Amino acid sequence: MKSSDILAATRLGFPWPTVDPFLFCAHHHDAYPRGDARMGPQGSLEGRDLGMDFGRKDGFSMYHGREVPGFPQHPHRGFETISIVRRGLIDHSDSLGARARFGRGDVQWMTAGAGVVHSEMFPLVHQDKENPVELFQLWLNLPAADKLVEPYFTMFWREDIPAPVQRDARGREAQIRLIAGQLDGLRALPPPPNSWANKADSDVLIATADLQPGATFRLPAASPEAKRTVFFYEGDKLEIAGELLDEHAALAVKPEVEFTVTAGPYPVGLLVMQGRPIGEPIVQHGPFVMNSREEIQRAISDYSRTRFGGWPWPSDAPVHPREQGRFAVHAGGQVEERL
Repeated sequence: MKSSDILAATRLGFPWPTVDPFLFCAHHHDAYPRGDARMGPQGSLEGRDLGMDFGRKDGFSMYHGREVPGFPQHPHRGFETISIVRRGLIDHSDSLGARARFGRGDVQWMTAGAGVVHSEMFPLVHQDKENPVELFQLWLNLPAADKLVEPYFTMFWREDIPAPVQRDARGREAQIRLIAGQLDGLRALPPPPNSWANKADSDVLIATADLQPGATFRLPAASPEAKRTVFFYEGDKLEIAGELLDEHAALAVKPEVEFTVTAGPYPVGLLVMQGRPIGEPIVQHGPFVMNSREEIQRAISDYSRTRFGGWPWPSDAPVHPREQGRFAVHAGGQVEERL
């Protein structure tokens, strides 16, 4: 790879920069303390703008949560959410009656489609130790033909996610977790049926890579029609095209050439997002992403009128029992349980 193969390098802020077919990417990394009886943080929450707390006071944010951190009920229409949880747990509840607890390596992929209301809370289940939470939240657009499909979610449990290892001659490893697409002869778990990632020519690839010091990560060439972004978000230095990158950045790189980087003296974390653009107009109003203003107005009207099925839970921010393990109950009644 040559330096000319790097199209742009953008310093990471919040949220991270994305390009079609992706709409949004946020990296939540919070050092939550021990949990209290309600699975919120032990200690005082004074000095926080509860309900809109993104300030990372004391190393964590409550986001829109008031007792338990996270995101109480809110609607979506016209796209998909992908939650890649590296540490901690998420409690999901939605307007279709589905619910789940997942995390510690799990991924939830939800097609909002015609409309769904859901909550994503971060229960601090441990009262005797800290409760760190780290996750990526991605928004993947839907083409016009699929924006009003039935809502749907699927679980990628950590035990089932392909995790190839790239190892150099000295045994240094790059541990990969393949969320979407193909890599090193492996194919990711099937995305939801109406996902853009499910189209044969979408070239969607989503993966994380954790590099040991000095390890190399190699990403094969893809279609020149795709857009490829590699996020360098953790570590001290990254060697790329013979140069050392010493600040975290979103790297827009040519997809038609092999991408190869080497970690510096400390471990490195990377997130890869790639896909062929949908190439349609994008009109966004908060949690609604459609193709025209008229469709946005219809989304607002539909939500006001139907609440996308209503909210069947007694709280806007429901959490599951502290002792509950990882599980999912789908809208159709299918139950999945994991230890």
